[in-house]
Amino acid sequence: MPPITPYAWQKSSFSPDGSDCVYVATTPTGTILLRESDEPETVLATGPRQLGALIAALRD
Repeated sequence: MPPITPYAWQKSSFSPDGSDCVYVATTPTGTILLRESDEPETVLATGPRQLGALIAALRD
């Protein structure tokens, strides 16, 4: 899994202040990384198309 520190992590605007925050970052190759504030060492990697499909499915 890629290291956490070199990426510019951004907190989701839907995450409340404090804990239980979702963070997102992108790599130079376009991979999208996701992590949660409670377990920052666990990082999920996906692509833009796959993340878009997941978001669309969750909205439906």
